[in-house]
Amino acid sequence: MHLYQGYRLLPDTGLIHDVMKAINGEFSAIHCYAEIARNASNPLEKSQIQEIRKDEIRHFQEFSRIYFSLTGRQPTPQITEACPKTYKEGLRAAFKDEQETVDFYLDIADKTQDQYIKERFKRAASDEQNHAVWFLYFLSNNP
Repeated sequence: MHLYQGYRLLPDTGLIHDVMKAINGEFSAIHCYAEIARNASNPLEKSQIQEIRKDEIRHFQEFSRIYFSLTGRQPTPQITEACPKTYKEGLRAAFKDEQETVDFYLDIADKTQDQYIKERFKRAASDEQNHAVWFLYFLSNNP
């Protein structure tokens, strides 16, 4: 929630922190999913993982714009999660991360009063749930 002090808008530091955490998560996923796609032997799985990665790039860009609108600064993203080396471990980690991210993004959407931010995070949560289903499907096809 934004608080007004005279004519100055005071930033919501909790929201800014959460948006930066989301940016770092997307940044990490973008890099990791490139690696997972490279390790995929099935061309259909490789193609779908590349599509998922495009969604993550879009989320990264949207969250970066939100961060800039809240702070007046560009974010400085960092990779915060290591990517597993094997395809199967990568799928497992991606599935777990996507599931956890759904809850995190819905929490952000619930906490903010800003409709634009609320809608962006709800949409991203829906995308993340879809990604989790794909990763679970790939895991079930790679015993």
